Amino acid sequence: MIEYFIDFGLVATLIIAITAVMGVLANGIGEKLFGRGKKGSESFDKSASMQAGWKSVGGGKK
Repeated sequence: MIEYFIDFGLVATLIIAITAVMGVLANGIGEKLFGRGKKGSESFDKSASMQAGWKSVGGGKK
C-alpha cells in the first residue's frame, strides 16, 4: 500500500511540474509571436512626457 502512495506522489509531482513548465514555455512563445514588443510601454512613455513639468504634490521630503 505504501508503494501506491509513493507512486501517486511521484505522478502528481510530475504532472504539476510538467504543467508549470508548459505554461512558462507557452507564455514565452506567445510573447515572442504575438507580443507587441516596445509598444507595451508606449502609453507609459506618453503619460510620463505629459507630466514632465508638473510639481510634486503630497508627501514629505525625505
